[in-house]
Amino acid sequence: MQTPSLLPLVLGLALSLPAAIAETPATVGTSPWGPDDELGALNLMTDTSRAAILSRISGGAVFDLSVEYFIGMPGWHAAGDPRYQIWMTHTPRGTANDDPLQVGEAANGHVSYTGSAVSMYTHTGTHIDALNHFGLDGEIYNHFSADAYLGDAGWHVTGAETIPPIVARGVMIDVAAFKGADMLPAGYRVTRADLEGALARQGVELQAGDVVLIRTGRMALYEDARQYMDNPPGLGLEAARFLAEESRAMVVGADNLSFEAFPSEIEGNYVPVHTYLLAQMGVPIIELVNLEGLAQAGLYEFAFIAGSLKLRGADAAPLRPIALPID
Repeated sequence: MQTPSLLPLVLGLALSLPAAIAETPATVGTSPWGPDDELGALNLMTDTSRAAILSRISGGAVFDLSVEYFIGMPGWHAAGDPRYQIWMTHTPRGTANDDPLQVGEAANGHVSYTGSAVSMYTHTGTHIDALNHFGLDGEIYNHFSADAYLGDAGWHVTGAETIPPIVARGVMIDVAAFKGADMLPAGYRVTRADLEGALARQGVELQAGDVVLIRTGRMALYEDARQYMDNPPGLGLEAARFLAEESRAMVVGADNLSFEAFPSEIEGNYVPVHTYLLAQMGVPIIELVNLEGLAQAGLYEFAFIAGSLKLRGADAAPLRPIALPID
């Protein structure tokens, strides 16, 4: 049975712009790390910064910040992207019947062989957006043009394979708790004041090079794709600017699928937060981060460690992030 179309729920919001503000058209950012730079804000991570946060790990609990993949999970199939799918390529009985490795009946009866394959859109489940995911006027961050650098097999620059393992100080900003709610209302646009208020409540200050994760509480609906995707709360542009420019966050993320709120605040740009962070500031975005364990533990500052799949030329890759308590 197919999941009902989610296009009217999310994409329709993205494309309806009655309250949008007209602004001077934005252009992509120039990297301060030089014309060949493909990492953007990830350059803030150094051997020294990694060693500093690793030295503070106190041991004890490990918090898995990723979600499970399953048939029917939330995704962007309403936009034409493939659903997550898993199918068996080998089963014990099938192997015994087909003998694909030609090892004979006795060996197939003794060894139980199971294999499977998966297919999905790269922006499925917990994942990190590469800097090429969104650009402006045919260019991505640091003025790499699609005409010159995008081939049939993907991007020749800033592909997901360029994203290094991330080891950094992590900060969870629990906006839902700050607002006195288990979950922010549908369509709620997180503001700078929300972020500053939640940080003050938590007694945490942001530092340059942080991985900053926003909790809206939406993860409670993750098992129901329709509810999870229905007009989710997300970040506003003012809040994004506070994180990227004033706080110098290295990576930002949230527990929803779209990160930003809809409809757009900017006329002529249906994803202004994405283009601002990725194309203008060079700040990667992590989506579908499971922050419920951190919220229950009241853990707002931690060591963030994550590695993404090295999908050459891709605009995103699955991510398995963990959080470790620190002193």
